[in-house]
Amino acid sequence: MSVSNDSAAEARFQAISAAGSRQPRQFLVNGRPATEAGPISGYFGSSTFNEEAMRDKLPNRVFEKLRQTVREGKMLDLDIADTVAHAMKEWALEKGASHFCHWFQPQTGLTAEKHDSFLSFDDEGQAIERFSGNQLIQSEPDASSFPSGGMRSTFEARGYTAWDPASPAFIMEGVNGRVLCIPSIFISYDGAALDQKAPLLRSMDALSKRAADILDIFGEDVSGRVISTVGPEQEYFLIDRAFFHLRPDLMAAGRTLIGAKPPKGQELEDHYFGSIKDRVKAYMHEVEYELYRLGIPAKTRHNEVAPAQFEMAPIFEEANIAADKNQLAMEVMRRIAGKHDLALLFHEKPFADINGSGKHVNWSLQKANGTNLLEPGDTPTRNLQFLVFLTAVLKGVHRRGALIRASIASSGNDHRLGANEAPPAIMSVFLGEQLTRILDDIESGANGSDTTEKRLLKLGISKLPSIQRDNTDRNRTSPFAFTGNKFELRAVGSAFSISFPLAMVNAAVSEGLEAMARDIRSRQKDGTPLEKAVMDVVRDAVIETKDIRFEGNNYSEEWVEEASRRGLPNLRKTPEALEVLLRADEKKLLKRLGIFSAAEVESRYAVKMERYIKDLEIEVETIKDMAATMVLPAAVRFQTQLAAASIAVSQSLSGIKDARVDAALGYQQMQLRDVTAHAGKLHETLEQLDVAMAKAQRQNKLGKQGRVLADEVLGLLEGLREHCDALEEQIPDGYWPLPKYREMLFIC
Repeated sequence: MSVSNDSAAEARFQAISAAGSRQPRQFLVNGRPATEAGPISGYFGSSTFNEEAMRDKLPNRVFEKLRQTVREGKMLDLDIADTVAHAMKEWALEKGASHFCHWFQPQTGLTAEKHDSFLSFDDEGQAIERFSGNQLIQSEPDASSFPSGGMRSTFEARGYTAWDPASPAFIMEGVNGRVLCIPSIFISYDGAALDQKAPLLRSMDALSKRAADILDIFGEDVSGRVISTVGPEQEYFLIDRAFFHLRPDLMAAGRTLIGAKPPKGQELEDHYFGSIKDRVKAYMHEVEYELYRLGIPAKTRHNEVAPAQFEMAPIFEEANIAADKNQLAMEVMRRIAGKHDLALLFHEKPFADINGSGKHVNWSLQKANGTNLLEPGDTPTRNLQFLVFLTAVLKGVHRRGALIRASIASSGNDHRLGANEAPPAIMSVFLGEQLTRILDDIESGANGSDTTEKRLLKLGISKLPSIQRDNTDRNRTSPFAFTGNKFELRAVGSAFSISFPLAMVNAAVSEGLEAMARDIRSRQKDGTPLEKAVMDVVRDAVIETKDIRFEGNNYSEEWVEEASRRGLPNLRKTPEALEVLLRADEKKLLKRLGIFSAAEVESRYAVKMERYIKDLEIEVETIKDMAATMVLPAAVRFQTQLAAASIAVSQSLSGIKDARVDAALGYQQMQLRDVTAHAGKLHETLEQLDVAMAKAQRQNKLGKQGRVLADEVLGLLEGLREHCDALEEQIPDGYWPLPKYREMLFIC
């Protein structure tokens, strides 16, 4: 591989050399190799103020009250706040912490923190460490500069963070210090939710109440909460940091806006579940060590489909805790990547023509005693209950599929959804062959004259435990698939906070449960026995939701056509998907369930639409800069070389009549014409892009501006990419300044 004198190209070749020569990083634990850290169980949660730490630091009476607060979702007893705060401070000081913060999740998609020192002074002016109950429970960070969708003005700065006791405090370790982080919600001066977590907690309460109502119908104890549990799988890319720093598009937009397809991508399917490279494995080991200390139960790791793509999956936890830990895991993964000279990419589609990344959110319902309500039982009554919860989910997705689609809308996810690698923008549910057959039999009214128990026996569901995870093949193309004892929402983007999608799923299922409970009780009032009332309502729900069930290939064009015939919405682009949030019926539901006020829903729309617009504006400015300062100069340089060579050869061979000479000259001239044509088209498309951007910026409403960007600007970005990629394939390697796909994806 020759190196030119061009400084930009030289930087690329130096990056290739650096990436190819790096060795796996070995990290130390207490000065010893990490391999000697001992079993995971020995240090799991050691950096969290978990139940073990609370038991050790708190008086028994206070510990029991706090544990009840955590387990039952109750408000913290203010009488014990100072005692808890003192114990937490003592524990944090022992861990080396000098500061504390309320760690929260604003609508940026990231996390936020404002550090305060434990430093205080006693009555005699002596320096001491102090942390009060009031400081633990509430803090007041500036709210003016966080996205609020118009709910807060710049001059309205007040915002409050409030501790979520259910999510354990933890120690975040930096190079030169440690901070006690207290998971919190973030609200405005007037109590409006400004963050991702408060609405999720509200949705969990709404869902718990509706699920408890169903359990009450069956005569079950409903003294404890019904918990929505979640296990979010996390996909991501890793490339060498030297390549990342030479790609303005990756640095600014998180994805490659240009880049020709390499000779080899994922066609051989050899990366999936393949042997993990030593350097990546070293990164995974260090990430997992840090996650385990923070009490994050990372369980699975493997190579994903695309080259340089990987996945990490945790064990199920309560939804709000899982959401916190997923955000924290993303922070840890980013931080550790730098130590290994790697760049971590969470964008849903960082590279064209290969698979993007998602966050498969596994969701279920669980009683306080640990019983999974989406898992079949071993008695007819238990399985009647299972069918109620199952069909309530179907009702929710059928009625509110568009709302769930809106919750996962973003510019990045638009590149991935429906791209033969991820579920389409059409929301449907996969149940599997056995459950589908059972529901079809219920729909047909088979054995309708028999007793309920006989009907269950004849339908083959008196002992539904036979529906095991391996009984039905998984449908990886379904956006919402039942996988044995849970549903997998596969359409969430890899960079997302899972809180908003979870809140919308919880809202949809809450409405489904509410309707099921109402209809069952109505029939009981008319004198219908419980079992028959349940089966009748289940049958009605099966019939009502038939359109949302699909067992086939969601990637196929046939499904798009079939879904249209069924009346299922296909909201392909973010602007049209987000408009669902402004519908009166959706706002009414979310307000009635206590998840969002109408103003809060509208603010979510504004925040998400503003983010979509800003993402595309950043992409436009970035690609314009790259085209003008990197691609076109390389093209001009090659044009100049081709023109000079063509003139020189033509002059030296003038008068020679030879077909081979004519062919050689013809090829040079054709190549010059091609390069010139693509460079000219690139200029032309850049001018068209400026016109389209001006049109978008003239729009006086966010929705209209987003529509212009989606309908006109995105196509021009693809046009720019087409010409840039064509030039990359023709310009000599020694002239090209940007790391290529073949380098970024395969040198690590």
